[in-house]
Amino acid sequence: MAIKATICKANIQIADMDRGYYEDLSLTIARHPSETDERMMVRILAFALHATKGLKFTEGISSKEDEPDIWLKDLSGDIELWIDVGLPDEKRIKKACNRAKHVYVYPYGGRIVQSWWQPMAGRLSKHKNLNVIALPQEATKSLLEMAGRSMSLQCTVQDGQVWMSDSENNLLLEPERLYGGI
Repeated sequence: MAIKATICKANIQIADMDRGYYEDLSLTIARHPSETDERMMVRILAFALHATKGLKFTEGISSKEDEPDIWLKDLSGDIELWIDVGLPDEKRIKKACNRAKHVYVYPYGGRIVQSWWQPMAGRLSKHKNLNVIALPQEATKSLLEMAGRSMSLQCTVQDGQVWMSDSENNLLLEPERLYGGI
């Protein structure tokens, strides 16, 4: 018998001063049995950084290869925004760039990020809709302290810095743009 996804709920208050976006959201996250809490929290962070009406979590790890972790589709079904977390392969990133108007990849994991990115950076440089934004390992590991089946989170974004907090923890994340500028 297959192990089912764990359903987690997150109430998140977003104050993104860089985009002028302020909202309280109730998110339902299906955490696949093979997904770590760290990866789930990075997905929540990526969602908060791009929150807008219509943004959705996909089935993620358990889905077909042709879906990102998070996406935004327009009314005609075209993909406006494709967001992946982790270290997707070059073929997947190229496919995303050809299918979506904007693509964001949020790699995490410390030093492995540079060794993942360097070999393909030049080959992906023709994709002007691609953004690769590395998350510091210490920060993503610290997000684990906020993980749970039921979460109340605050996310504040200002001048490129991200503050994530809950009732007991307060964390500063400083994402590093490896590629892109849109």
